[in-house]
Amino acid sequence: MATKHPHGDADPSTSPPPPPSRRPRGFASASTPAAPPPPGRRRGEREREREKERTKLRERQRRAITSRMLAGLRQHGNFPLPARADMNDVLAALARAAGWTVHPDGTTFLSSPPPPLPSPAQFGAFQATSLETPVFTNSLNSYAIGTPLDSQASALQTDDSLSPSSLDSVVVAEQSIKNESYGNSSSANSLNCMGSDQLLRASAVCAGDFTKTPYIPVYASLSMGIINCYCQLVDPEAVRAELRHLKSLNVDGVVVDCWWGIVEAWTPQKYEWSGYRDLFGIIKEFKLKVQVVLSFHGSGECGSGGVLIALPRWVLEIAQENQDIFFTDREGRRNTECLSWGIDKERVLRGRTGIEVYFDFMRSFHMEFRSLSEEGLISAIEVGLGASGELRYPSCPEKMGWRYPGIGEFQCYDRYMQKNLRQSALARGHLFWARGPDNAGYYNSRSHETGFFCDGGDYDSYYGRFFLNWYSGILIDHVDQVLSLATLAFDGAAIVVKIPSIYWWYRTASHAAELTAGFYNPTNRDGYSPVFRMLKKHSIILKVVCYGPEFTVQENDEAFADPEGLTWQVMNAAWDHGLSVSVESALPCLDVDMYSRILDTAKPRNDPDRHHLSFFAYRQRTPFLLQRDVCFSELETFVKCMHG
Repeated sequence: MATKHPHGDADPSTSPPPPPSRRPRGFASASTPAAPPPPGRRRGEREREREKERTKLRERQRRAITSRMLAGLRQHGNFPLPARADMNDVLAALARAAGWTVHPDGTTFLSSPPPPLPSPAQFGAFQATSLETPVFTNSLNSYAIGTPLDSQASALQTDDSLSPSSLDSVVVAEQSIKNESYGNSSSANSLNCMGSDQLLRASAVCAGDFTKTPYIPVYASLSMGIINCYCQLVDPEAVRAELRHLKSLNVDGVVVDCWWGIVEAWTPQKYEWSGYRDLFGIIKEFKLKVQVVLSFHGSGECGSGGVLIALPRWVLEIAQENQDIFFTDREGRRNTECLSWGIDKERVLRGRTGIEVYFDFMRSFHMEFRSLSEEGLISAIEVGLGASGELRYPSCPEKMGWRYPGIGEFQCYDRYMQKNLRQSALARGHLFWARGPDNAGYYNSRSHETGFFCDGGDYDSYYGRFFLNWYSGILIDHVDQVLSLATLAFDGAAIVVKIPSIYWWYRTASHAAELTAGFYNPTNRDGYSPVFRMLKKHSIILKVVCYGPEFTVQENDEAFADPEGLTWQVMNAAWDHGLSVSVESALPCLDVDMYSRILDTAKPRNDPDRHHLSFFAYRQRTPFLLQRDVCFSELETFVKCMHG
């Protein structure tokens, strides 16, 4: 009797087929080299690679177009779009503005009949025509002259048959209105002789109702040259004239830089405050507040009389024998703008460490001006923590040849930083990691040109993650040590720390410019939260740099910059950690767009948590006096909006 096959009905008498030959493995596979692919296959692979590159290029162009659309809607239409909005968010915002109801799942229906349009006569000279969408054109005229926010939603409307092409004409129509409104403004700046066009421009600063909103103080910086290298007040009467003008504009106070290189210029621990004492006395006459900036860096700009503000002379004398007290790049070039963080705990400054030098300076300031702090004249003290007074490595120095949008270079090649890196690599068990990256490019390299920062580059390797964690950890450790002593020296005073805005290469995977500056913030990691946790530990006020409308995402942007996206990330991360946030202008405010952007940042309209800035400061040369083409009415209106 025949036995049935357990896996089928085949006849057992027939011999089974031979087993398939297996592919050799291990050393056997190496002895039989694979045959080269035929020419046709090679051509196909090259074509597929080229098609991948073309797809990437099309995707970048599409994202650039989307970014410009989103920026225009935020800037000109006051649409509450999230920072990472997509086209669904755009359509939903437009539909809601037109009177439709849009549910989170996408369900959309017309909730009520469109409200009546405002009369065209009320807009006067702000009439514009559009062959496709006259309804939208009339509505956008109300935006141009500053219609209150609660009435904008009712003004922006359309009929049910609006086509997609009509939606595209909205931004174009609004842009033409803005050009007509502001293109022929008068150059007269006197408050007593303003024309109707200037009054309309002033009203356009506040495109919404800011009454009963939080009071945000406004500060303006005084010029560097008012104190010379001998710590003497150069021109007291000129200072009084400037302060008198600022007082007329209802500015709350001024920002004054106290330079380490001036106060402790000649001899260690011998501080000269006479010029600042005279300056604070004049400011007190005008009942303005003072924000003091303790600048532990040098400045490449020249003050009054051609005075170059450098580090103290006795520090430069030490550097003649030991140049490793400065930050150093891979080529061995020294950056003399500020001291290396590698000497924070090294007694190389006439028997003192870097941290002790900073503490002695802060303690001397507090002892000298304690009475002014108790009287409330000094409202806050900003502590400089790095290059340009910002919390960052000097990775992009122009005197080394850097130009925007170069990625910069790592600054960790002085003797003390290398010693710290070696100790960290030894503790990790990989002593061969005690080196900086050798494929990170140069100051003016692009991220895709380097093996370290390109997509899939070494920045995301085991070694890359170790090095970047160490590099950013040195920054955080410096913050912790300096601020621990600052809170001790100032005894409860408000302390401010400024964060830089490294926005170029932000739309790449590695964020190369941020990495060289010390912020480990690639797309797969939040590099600001560890810093903000440390700032929260010391109850610090964060200061963020703000840029103008010309720094938004541009077409064919080779730097892949995104200042709005970076500002959104930084401010929201700071608020999530419970920090108070302030803003500093990086550029003079010369137009309505800049004022509107600052107001939108200072008082977010649709923030459910009602976040707002703690204060706003101009850190460029004071625009009120030095920029004669500014309409004073716009400044006055802007200050009123900030004050609520």
